[in-house]
Amino acid sequence: MEHTDIDMIRRIPLADFLARLGHEPVRRSGNELWYRAPYRNERTPSFRVNVAKQLWYDFGLGKGGDIFTLAGEFAQSVDFMEQARFIAKAANMVVDRSAFPTYQPKPAEPAFEGVEAVPLLRSPLTDYLAERGIPYAVAFHHCFRLNYGVRGKRYFAIGFPNMAGGYEVRSRHFKGCIPPKDVSLVKLENTAADVCSVFEGFMDFLSAATLGIVGNGDSLVLNSVSNVEKAMKHLDAYGRINCFLDRDEAGRRTLDVLGKRYGRRACDRSALYDGCKDLNEYLQLTTKKEMNNNLKIKLK
Repeated sequence: MEHTDIDMIRRIPLADFLARLGHEPVRRSGNELWYRAPYRNERTPSFRVNVAKQLWYDFGLGKGGDIFTLAGEFAQSVDFMEQARFIAKAANMVVDRSAFPTYQPKPAEPAFEGVEAVPLLRSPLTDYLAERGIPYAVAFHHCFRLNYGVRGKRYFAIGFPNMAGGYEVRSRHFKGCIPPKDVSLVKLENTAADVCSVFEGFMDFLSAATLGIVGNGDSLVLNSVSNVEKAMKHLDAYGRINCFLDRDEAGRRTLDVLGKRYGRRACDRSALYDGCKDLNEYLQLTTKKEMNNNLKIKLK
């Protein structure tokens, strides 16, 4: 193995770096490769690599950059030498410390332009929510319609606001985040609640609101299991924390983190939707059963 310098590492194609770590693109569109985010669990690919610019952007987290910042996500480190060592190890290189001058990572390319949040009126967006079991009255109370641009083209989507002024973004064709990324806290009006329900995503929160299981307390939406540490400053004051997390490995790990911090105050409520991956899947099944039962009654 040869000693190398910063320019050699910077020239490693992002796709090759990801392939060495066992991650392949799900699809390609022009100069863009789309992946399921390689350092967290997701079903819908929201991680983009621009092959021409050698930059990445994670729409789910609202973060991006070059190969060094990507290595930082894997290594969970903002230290440049740690990032360089991680890349070198993946590429079978030896890092020479003297070869690395002070370095500033390339900034992430801007993703969203001209973002406008307006009331969510009836539209194909609310039709999409209705297909997922969310009635218009619930969606209108908690969500906005976002109008935004990406590379000169205009789009619209459902927006769910977070504590830092960003939005979770969802439509039939897209799932992501307008940064900054943060948790969302929905508080009862004029009441100091002692109970807080925790959800992984806002679709699960809207499902809980539809089912009427959050009426006696506040609700916190993580918007990503990676935000669990950010959630704690909000959760510390509650006497009971009801956890409606996904029934998968990421959900179990998040429940374990909350359990270690809060002990018996953190209660696993996922038995409600046993047999389903999450609360929204349970709501959709429940809605379909009700529709079938109503149809049977009409046919009698």
